[in-house]
Amino acid sequence: MSGVVSAQTETAHVPDVLETLAQLPNDEVFTPPKVANAMLDILPAEAWNDPELRWLDPATKSGVFLREAYKRLMVGLAAWQPDPDVRRAHILQEMLFGSAITALSADIARRSVYQTRDATGASVVDQAIADWVVEFGSAAGNIEYTETGHTIGTDGRCDVCRAPEALVRDKREIYAYAFNHGTYPTKEMNDVKFDVIVGNPPYQISAEGTNRTMPIYHQFVERAIDMDPRYVLMITPSRWFTGGLGLDDFRDRMIGDRRLAKIVDNPKIFDCFPQAKIRGGVSYFLWDRDHDGDCEVSTRIDGNIVSTAVRDLRRGHGVLVRDNKASTIIEKVLAKGEGSVEEWFLPRLAFNQNWRTNFRGDSDEATDGAVPIIHNSGVGYVRVKDFERNADLVDEWKVLLPMASSGDTAQDESGRIVDVVLGEPIAVAPGSVCTESYFVAGTPKTKVACENYAHFLATKFVRFLVLQRKSTQHITSERFRFVPALSMSERWTDPKMYSHFDLNDDEIEHIEASIKPRTVNLSLDSAIPESHLPGGRKHRATSDSADTTTDNE
Repeated sequence: MSGVVSAQTETAHVPDVLETLAQLPNDEVFTPPKVANAMLDILPAEAWNDPELRWLDPATKSGVFLREAYKRLMVGLAAWQPDPDVRRAHILQEMLFGSAITALSADIARRSVYQTRDATGASVVDQAIADWVVEFGSAAGNIEYTETGHTIGTDGRCDVCRAPEALVRDKREIYAYAFNHGTYPTKEMNDVKFDVIVGNPPYQISAEGTNRTMPIYHQFVERAIDMDPRYVLMITPSRWFTGGLGLDDFRDRMIGDRRLAKIVDNPKIFDCFPQAKIRGGVSYFLWDRDHDGDCEVSTRIDGNIVSTAVRDLRRGHGVLVRDNKASTIIEKVLAKGEGSVEEWFLPRLAFNQNWRTNFRGDSDEATDGAVPIIHNSGVGYVRVKDFERNADLVDEWKVLLPMASSGDTAQDESGRIVDVVLGEPIAVAPGSVCTESYFVAGTPKTKVACENYAHFLATKFVRFLVLQRKSTQHITSERFRFVPALSMSERWTDPKMYSHFDLNDDEIEHIEASIKPRTVNLSLDSAIPESHLPGGRKHRATSDSADTTTDNE
């Protein structure tokens, strides 16, 4: 890979203390040295040969990025300054800077980079280390912790990171990170221009409730880019590609930024951080101020790059398609210009905004004029006068899709997602409606079209296209944007669609291996699916029927 400079000529494995730290269970997830070096590998070679560059880790934990950069710079700058002592002093004093996320992190980082937590060198007693240590005028050196507080606005949240006032007051959310709150660089560093910003920012902060969190990593990325350095290199969860709470603007910004030069996606859970379960995997990217063009997107599994393609990220229509093979398939689908079934979906809460997932109907019994309402664990009845909208659709054929499907997305040994993606489609005869537990995916005009559409949504091809825009167990109509609006007067099967869109054998195998089989639920002679009646597989007693799903979007 470009930019690789190694300062190590290992003949035997020497244990690295940071490899041990990386495995510790801790709120501060340390970056393993192998991951840090994989990230540094994608910087261009000239980054290691320029003594004028200033490097910043804006969220220093263990100091691994600064330490590994130091090793490479010692090699890359040898021709510029042959004297290793002078070269070392220049790199540590003039080139490498860090903003620690806690006081303890600052101590650990200085110990990693300077070999002593007191950068003045006053506490060093080992003469061998003393001969190596570069002395600074302060104990912090260039790696400091800047104590920062949240600034609560009139809306009861921190003006910067949106931490709730109640959690800040109760000290359940104490982290106000200096870099994204603007207290680092400090006033004393106003004249410092950073050229390379590299690191692993904190991923989330607490929100309301006990388990609810909000992403925060995008704030570090945005502030780093706004500082207009030469390069930004960071690792974050990959969830921003298609979803994430409050990440829509960030996603649009990143996808539209033609300076985004490289992305290395690590979809396999635990691949980069064995001690942390990060759903959807993680990715690191290189933002290059002088780059203006398409982005090189790579997939990395078990430390190896298994796929690379140069793509225009804007062609994902609002999402970053992480799968290079999927990207070529999507291009073939869109080239046909057949529209999207997204337009067929009714809005969420299609009939009444109060008929949410826990709504069971006004009555358990049918009365004159009552309309059956299908919910996640059976059927109830509502009155026509209670409809807020779409009452005219009661007498239409409908295809319903569960709002939620599987939570944890399974992966095979190669890291490829293997999933059902969607819940079981229900084709239902006219005469009923549904709660928020189901999306009305469409209202076909005939019985044949209704049946065909349900089977269509159950195909692997359709669910594969949905997968490329789906990041959580919940679905929205937007997730179906890549699914073509084909005529439902005929039965579409996977082989027919593979042929229709000219997929090659490799693309077909990729889809077949990624998507599990999916059944359909046909209720073409009744407005109430048999599965939801007493004794049916979806029917549950009232006391057991509470919907425990939560919206992770």
